[in-house]
Amino acid sequence: MTTYKEIFGKYVKNYSSDPSSDIEGQVWYNSTTGVFKTNLAGAAAWAAGGNMGTARQAPAGAGTQIAGLAFGGYTTTNVTNTEEYDGSAWTGGGNLGTARRTLAGAGTQTSALAAGGGKGGPALTATEQYNGSTWTAAANLNTARLTYNQGAGSQTAGLVFGGYTGVAETNITEEYNVASTIITGAAWASGGNLNTARGGIMGEGTQTATVAFGGDNPAPTGATELYNGTTWTNNPTSMNTGRGEGAGAGTQTAALGFAGYTTVNTAATESFNGSTWTSVNSMNTARRGLGGVGLQTAALAFGGFTTARVASTESWNGTSWTTLPASMNTARDSLGSAGTQTAALAFGGFSTAATGITESWNGSTWTSVNSMNTARYALAGAGTQTAGLAFGGTSNPPITGATEQYDGTSWISSPPMSTARRDLGGTGTQSLGLAFGGVTPTVSAATEEFNGETVSNNVKTITTS
Repeated sequence: MTTYKEIFGKYVKNYSSDPSSDIEGQVWYNSTTGVFKTNLAGAAAWAAGGNMGTARQAPAGAGTQIAGLAFGGYTTTNVTNTEEYDGSAWTGGGNLGTARRTLAGAGTQTSALAAGGGKGGPALTATEQYNGSTWTAAANLNTARLTYNQGAGSQTAGLVFGGYTGVAETNITEEYNVASTIITGAAWASGGNLNTARGGIMGEGTQTATVAFGGDNPAPTGATELYNGTTWTNNPTSMNTGRGEGAGAGTQTAALGFAGYTTVNTAATESFNGSTWTSVNSMNTARRGLGGVGLQTAALAFGGFTTARVASTESWNGTSWTTLPASMNTARDSLGSAGTQTAALAFGGFSTAATGITESWNGSTWTSVNSMNTARYALAGAGTQTAGLAFGGTSNPPITGATEQYDGTSWISSPPMSTARRDLGGTGTQSLGLAFGGVTPTVSAATEEFNGETVSNNVKTITTS
């Protein structure tokens, strides 16, 4: 039988009164009370510490119990006050550069990080670093957060997550690193407005060379505009068949427009050469709200609405459409799309409700993959099968500007568009996307450009005096 000495390394000691001990599991005999006793872990309790110098609401904090830091907050206004705690008393530290409350904090007393916040004013992206005496401005957050955002980590490897943007709650997480590389976060920026505001718009091309065509304003139109990265220009000729909620494939100078809605569903297909539209062979199934990808000479169409939601797929060879034997696993309309004729991605849409269902096409079969984080329909897409971009749409309600990136396996949330909208057009790549038109709920002419995260070396030139 194992003895106490063999387990603990000591014999049980006799005491006339209980010893002051912080050794978990220590056993002794109290000769006064005639009982054995032991020191147990977990007997935690709160005890009074020193009061702060400035009473306030919603400050941020960092550090430890004996080297704490409090900064920002609200008295009768947002404040910049910083206080340092030594385990018993608070003393004043250097003031924040930006007064704010409900901000996120991370780090230590001498190496802290403050980010976001600002309740009572606009949502902030401002970030500051503390060196134990002074706050210095640092790289801004990519997503402004007004309240409830939280922080963790250190000054050189910090984390900010969640919060309220002033419009909606967000699940976006951002990492802060001080390293030999510079990371510029993904973001949307304003572009030139369309000449004709419209929803149900179609488009093909890149961020700096897109053709936009068709749509509703409020009646179906064939109006065509060209974007050069700055300005939209009206094309002299419109589509032969004005329509909304159709699909497209190709490039700015070699596009294909097909299907959609006039006053009824249409199967009409047209080819664009950079200046003129030419009617070509129609699709086999007239439909609206479908997905479309590919080139002017090799396109793919899928899903949509006829008299009901469909899952059928058609392939275009440059001359005619062929109905393929393989259909999507989920019939739906108003979906997003990306990719090529032999490597496509279908995401979101409306089946029996707004959905985030995503399917991948390998040229012969549709396969269900991981769903989007935000279920929605009437959204736009860009990119490829393994590097897709989804933005806008509605979950009925609300209309959203939510943006997600697909890496071939999973969807990752990105900063939202400035203008939430549905029934918009989308072109470009995952790292250089373009959003235009749509419904806010009124028709919109707004254009936004998406620039993905970039990483570059932090290189400086060394000079001699």
